[in-house]
Amino acid sequence: MKRTIAIARGARTNLALLALLAVAFITGWVAFAFATAPARWSLAIHAAGGFAILALLPWKSMIARRGLGRPQPGRWASILFGVLVVISLVAGLLHSTGLLVYIGPLTAMDFHVGAAIAAVPLAIWHVVARRVRVRATDLSRRNVLRGGAVVAGAAFAYAASEVVVRATGLPGASRRFTGSYEAGSFVPAAMPVSSWMFDAIPRIDQSAWRLTAAGRQWSYEELAAFDDRLTATLDCTGGFYSTQEWSGARLDRLIGKADGASIRVVSTTGYDRRFPIDRAGSMLLAMRMGGQALDAGHGFPARLIVPDARGFHWVKWVSAIEVDDLPHWWQSPFPLQ
Repeated sequence: MKRTIAIARGARTNLALLALLAVAFITGWVAFAFATAPARWSLAIHAAGGFAILALLPWKSMIARRGLGRPQPGRWASILFGVLVVISLVAGLLHSTGLLVYIGPLTAMDFHVGAAIAAVPLAIWHVVARRVRVRATDLSRRNVLRGGAVVAGAAFAYAASEVVVRATGLPGASRRFTGSYEAGSFVPAAMPVSSWMFDAIPRIDQSAWRLTAAGRQWSYEELAAFDDRLTATLDCTGGFYSTQEWSGARLDRLIGKADGASIRVVSTTGYDRRFPIDRAGSMLLAMRMGGQALDAGHGFPARLIVPDARGFHWVKWVSAIEVDDLPHWWQSPFPLQ
């Protein structure tokens, strides 16, 4: 009888953890996608979900101990899955409190996200190989109330942690609503260099470089003559943000009266992002940052500035600006390059 009850509780714990991990994954990507209000709400849900997972870990550890006592194929994958989840949770706590923002050349956010992504295929395997049957009793009134209590407790724990961080003056108190930390604002030399995934810094000859836009080619000198200015915040998914004054040419000046539904901005590396054409007047092709020419790490000779958008939209080393009839959403939500 006791064994049957333990198995039932273990199944409910596994189901709850699966649901919480799914919520954490989805809200994490939503927070990655936006540099505006949706990021604030998704991060709050994301953090509360993380505390709920922590609350269930003692019960999960008992299930894991029973499982380790029974030889099963693929046990190493389950262990690795658990380790990656713990790494992601710990790194997330370190980042949010500011107790450890950088771990060597990487940030705690890099470890948080990297471990979560690496855990995804293992999570899928775990669900398939360790399938748990959902029963009607799992959704009983008592179990729903228990689940609600866990969620409410997690939300309270998250709110309490934020109060403690601010009351003790931990670095996490200065986080932007996206969770990012300020780095080098209005000091171009102090702004970190970052790229999406494996987009390496190219070597570009200024005299040979040309920008293709609106059926013509622009030289570096021609574009540098523009002095449209924009103060905007680059909010990097690596966990930092930096506000700078950028100057260069607005995109509507470069595309003129070109007809189309969207603008595709292409990098020398092949990296690209697509935007609604009606945003051309609010975006800038920057040649300078803080009055200084861009360096290679920050996108020399020209980079795109997109206010209120995450850093991966700010295409660096721009080589072409194209207008066509494809909708702006006709692209992966996150770059695949």
